[in-house]
Amino acid sequence: MGNTFGHLFRITTWGESHGGGVGVVIDGCPPRLPLTEADIQPDLDRRRPGQSSIVTPRKETDTVKILSGTFEGLTLGTPISMWVKNEDFRSEAYNEMAEKFRPSHADYTYHVKYGHRAWPGGGRTSARETIGRVAAGAIAKKLLREFWGVEVLACVTQVQHLKANVDPETFTSEAVESNILRCPDAAAAPAMIELIEERRGQGDSVGGVVLGVARNVPVGWGDPVFDRLEADLAKGMMSLPATKGFEIGSGFAGILLTGLQHNDAFRNVDGKILTTSNRSGGIQGGISNGATIHFRVAFKPVATVMHEQDTIDAHLQNTTLRGRGRHDPCVLPRAVPMVEAMTALSLIDHALRHEAQCGHRERWEP
Repeated sequence: MGNTFGHLFRITTWGESHGGGVGVVIDGCPPRLPLTEADIQPDLDRRRPGQSSIVTPRKETDTVKILSGTFEGLTLGTPISMWVKNEDFRSEAYNEMAEKFRPSHADYTYHVKYGHRAWPGGGRTSARETIGRVAAGAIAKKLLREFWGVEVLACVTQVQHLKANVDPETFTSEAVESNILRCPDAAAAPAMIELIEERRGQGDSVGGVVLGVARNVPVGWGDPVFDRLEADLAKGMMSLPATKGFEIGSGFAGILLTGLQHNDAFRNVDGKILTTSNRSGGIQGGISNGATIHFRVAFKPVATVMHEQDTIDAHLQNTTLRGRGRHDPCVLPRAVPMVEAMTALSLIDHALRHEAQCGHRERWEP
């Protein structure tokens, strides 16, 4: 049901935060793609906890194992199953949450919907679920890069009120990885990191914005009406934990412009069709137009804070609850590889759909 994403390149994630492990099954990966754990582990290392002073100190190696779908280092075209073991979980920190619902978490809604939930670590609602997405996304990124030359990147551009100056066309992965926040603006990053550390010291949290980009996307990916490329990108991003907003291209700022100001003019430059601006964010009519796809995802402040808050218990009685355990004061540094993963998964699915329907269109042209 709600645990599967995609059509031709389809992933199903599984596992709970404090269970035996988490993972993903991919169905639809093309055969003969060179693939080992070494292709996947770097992205998981960027997502894992305990990597810096501004993320949760939970110590997990997040070592991935490919269980099926490859032979002699090549994909078979059969389902690829991957698993990451949970190691450093401390369920006792959540004992009180068995009976009390954490404010702004999914505890209450899961309780009402299912009548039974895995409360240690948030169970299925924990961000550890995204391990499967990131592992699958690493494969999708490799396919996009090697078959179509598409580059998928993401970075932090805002922490609460502090904004960075980042050009979607030019920032690099090296600049993103140059600091623990994953903000490529070297001038803005230190103040952002200081703000996160300050809020953490206060037992509080902050949110912000992650910029996602896809460069060199061919013209024609996407489908009309309900399966517009930006609609699937929005669904992918808004399915990530803690997301509260999505905008592509000019986004909400576009309402300040007139139609004449907002339009992206087309020009033929040495036989290549370009646009003189990119307020559409690389997508028009739900279909990629060849320009860089760029969008922004808003992540809320982490819901768990180390302060006493009003809530209710499993008997629907008023009570209070103080946050405990190990938590991120800001999800943004670890959200960057998650945004990249969901971008790649959305794009590879549309790439395969386009190839299936339109890849050999020239055969039918008079």
